Amino acid sequence: MVAMMRAAWIAERGPASSIRVSEVPVPTLEAGELFVRVEAAAVDPVDTLVRSGRYATPIPFPFIVGRDLVGTVEAVAPDAAGFAPGDRVWCNSLGHAGRQGVTAEYACVPADRAYPLMPQVDAVRAVSLLHPLATAHLALFTHGGLTPNRSAGDAASSGATQTVVVAGGAGNVGSALVALASEAGARVIATASATDASYVAGLGATAVVDYRSTDWLEHIVRLTPEGASVSIDTSGSVGIEWALSAARPRGRIVVLAGFGQTFPLPVGALYTRDITITGFAISTASVAELAAAAGTVNRILVDTDFSARRVETVGLADVARVHEQIERRQAGSTRFVVIP
Repeated sequence: MVAMMRAAWIAERGPASSIRVSEVPVPTLEAGELFVRVEAAAVDPVDTLVRSGRYATPIPFPFIVGRDLVGTVEAVAPDAAGFAPGDRVWCNSLGHAGRQGVTAEYACVPADRAYPLMPQVDAVRAVSLLHPLATAHLALFTHGGLTPNRSAGDAASSGATQTVVVAGGAGNVGSALVALASEAGARVIATASATDASYVAGLGATAVVDYRSTDWLEHIVRLTPEGASVSIDTSGSVGIEWALSAARPRGRIVVLAGFGQTFPLPVGALYTRDITITGFAISTASVAELAAAAGTVNRILVDTDFSARRVETVGLADVARVHEQIERRQAGSTRFVVIP
């Protein structure tokens, strides 16, 4: 086993410029872990929050940044059942909560947070989708209460058509929300710019509303006369009242973005219409919830051609620059994938 590896790491929380790239000792394989050669690692917006300290979570120092990887198992701890050297795996829950990060040539992955990846699946495509697809699955089905894989016929016969409203349907998480909700048989209304409307419609949205129009909310309400079962804003920038306007009685509003934002809470509309607002961050998902989401992720990777809209592959030396781009909101919907 090699003794040293190249990695992108920090000595303490700080700005993007604090990220260093150099050789560091390879991690030591502990009980219940897999020693994995990293093929590709994603750079997620949450990585910038962890690195800067805005998202308070325990991390070991020196700390290797990043949380999502695709790789190949090179060694297995004796008690890490279900895997063998040569297996391709992925993980999307390292780099926080006391766990070391992954933007390096090698990583140790807890076996209960590793999932198999079929040989035919491209590593870059896979790692670029891990966070959006798992987030969308958990937001819709675990927290939003959407019934998965319901056919349109079943919904019609039961008289309980599910309607999902996605504010920001063209982004990474937004496009995954639209695709998974549509696949589940829901009627999906999404907002996007006029230039992105055809893309979002192609993912399965029944209607796409231009969020730049002055009457976008009124348009959504007209399109959902029965009200939305689930409403999700992927930007966290438009508050809660829009979702209340669109929600049906006993509808659910899932909050998964808007770090640092504050909005007034219209309590009356919540309790008189039995509406639930639930906060959700994938970082707090349990091992069981992540495993359930992994089933959806692997099915989409193998059975569909769904892909991130824009992917840029970079090297370890580019990680600080990418963090800075994301923090300055210059990345748009580009997914950055590091090839160590």
